[in-house]
Amino acid sequence: MSNNHATFIWSIADLLRGSFKAHQYGDIILPFTVLRRLDAVLAPTKKAVFAAVEQAEADGIPVRASLLRNKAGHEYSFWNESKFDLKTALGDSENLAANLLDYVTGFSTNVKDIFDKYKISERIAELDEHDLLFLVTQRFAAVDLSPAAVPNEEMGHIFEELIRKFAEASNETAGEHFTPRDVIELMVDILLAPESDTLAKANVVRSVYDPTAGTGGMLSVAEDHIRSANPTATLTLAGQEINPQSYAICKADMTVKGQSVDAIFFGDTLINDGHAGATFSYGLSNPPFGVDWKKQQKAVTEEHTQRGYAGRFGAGLPRVSDGSMLFLMHLISKMRSAEDGGGRAAIVLNGSPLFTGGAGSGESNIRKWVLERDLLEAIIALPTDMFYNTGIATYIWVLSTKKHAERVGKVQLIDGTKLFRKMRKGLGSKRNELGADDIATLVRLYEGEADAARSKTFANEDFFYRTITVERHLRLNWALTPERLTVAQEAKPLTKVDLAPLLALVERAQRDETPTTDLAAFRTHLATRLAEAGIALTAPQLKALLSALSERDEDAPMVLDAKKRPEPDPTLRDTENVPWNEDIHTYFEREVKPFAPDAWIDESKTKEGCEIPFTRHFYHYVPPRSLAEIDADLDAVLGRIRARLEAVKA
Repeated sequence: MSNNHATFIWSIADLLRGSFKAHQYGDIILPFTVLRRLDAVLAPTKKAVFAAVEQAEADGIPVRASLLRNKAGHEYSFWNESKFDLKTALGDSENLAANLLDYVTGFSTNVKDIFDKYKISERIAELDEHDLLFLVTQRFAAVDLSPAAVPNEEMGHIFEELIRKFAEASNETAGEHFTPRDVIELMVDILLAPESDTLAKANVVRSVYDPTAGTGGMLSVAEDHIRSANPTATLTLAGQEINPQSYAICKADMTVKGQSVDAIFFGDTLINDGHAGATFSYGLSNPPFGVDWKKQQKAVTEEHTQRGYAGRFGAGLPRVSDGSMLFLMHLISKMRSAEDGGGRAAIVLNGSPLFTGGAGSGESNIRKWVLERDLLEAIIALPTDMFYNTGIATYIWVLSTKKHAERVGKVQLIDGTKLFRKMRKGLGSKRNELGADDIATLVRLYEGEADAARSKTFANEDFFYRTITVERHLRLNWALTPERLTVAQEAKPLTKVDLAPLLALVERAQRDETPTTDLAAFRTHLATRLAEAGIALTAPQLKALLSALSERDEDAPMVLDAKKRPEPDPTLRDTENVPWNEDIHTYFEREVKPFAPDAWIDESKTKEGCEIPFTRHFYHYVPPRSLAEIDADLDAVLGRIRARLEAVKA
């Protein structure tokens, strides 16, 4: 039934052919579909609402929103106060454009912004200009989209079908706002897998949230799966979207399904959280990969520094070139607490959040915070070429605030990179897709099916480490030579100092060329020469000159600072990552001391880090082919070439 409706509505595109390009069809068909649905939904109360408007105008008093909402019916939070609907607007064909605009602007603000984001006034003008407005409006008015003929769930399917067709028609931009259905199916199945018993209970209440809602695909699939598990479930869907057209599509989808009109918020999730303070049963997100957050930097940094852990970004800030981990932290802030029944979430990320950033970096601190709070259940590696606008490796992070007992303190890594089927016809960068069998296999692995090659479980601490700083003694000699002085002149603190008189003195005194390891004696000698040359230096300039006149000397004694402590050599400084469960001194004695007996650990620089080296855990060493094998292949190829050359000569 719903497919027939979708096909009929999409067939209206035939009217647009020639006047509009294929990728523009959705811009007209989608808002008109929403308009027709709302037109049909409000039809029974249309007269009562308009009568209330007329009465208020006759009495010379403002129209109260609460009155119109009541007149429109308690189940709806929107209304339309125009005297027109689609049929009456068509009745005056000469003024159809003006009538339609009057009708659209008559909607309450919470619905009108859908049409504003669609730029419907421009669409109406374009259709009118091409003499298509009457035909298109007439065709839409003829479709019965009343709730009696098309229930909310079915209407949602019609709209999703149209969205999909629209996305495919303009696939050059589809990937930006449209997550492939197969990926969403997997994410939702994984989220719901441990919930099969509780979901089946009568009067179950659930909420689903997507901070990067796009056109609403994730919310729709989650709704479908929950409703199929339990048709009586009370379900609320909520989200936020920054792209105006995607927002309009998503909000329209929610509205035609009978969800709250205010559930989808327009704006930048990182700057302005449209659902501040709210938490949800399930969270789903496919944030942009590798996109910088310069525009949001001021607001995000302020929240981090001023609100700390009371805000969303207390754990740390990633580098400005990639904001995907900000969405990870935001999604975690939206998960229902364990005390409140628990929340589950799934987010698609690229490889960068697994390992980017060393110990002490924002990324490492965020990973550490997630694992210390025991929020990460699993990470699933997807095949490449799964998304419309990128072919890179992607991963689904599965999060929970209330883990089952067997998962507490553990993280499961699942390698799904080989589970896919080739698409007959690619869409953008998407060449591969997950079949129903692939999704079922991944869900079984997640639920505990043994497969050592594809599924491995680790303790949270296995991903932690400490980075120690290994220092070596600074050993130098000093000499006042023309060569070293020439180098000294290039030092930044000395660029404005004229060292020519000193250079002239040194060139005349050949004995100054002998290097010494006695810094105190060299300082005295240098001071004498500077005085003879008439050169006065500031403390920073003198320090720069001493540094430039030095050279590393393995046979020299160690240099001591003013407190008689050994000075480290910055050029020999190194770092070592020590596994979390190993004592740093034991590691140091075994791995460093045998090769650098004079080394020591600068414990003031020890940092705690966290990374998830996913690929390393599933790496299989493939030995190179033997030389004999390669030689045999080369001989065979050369033999074929010789045979062909002989045939040509003959």
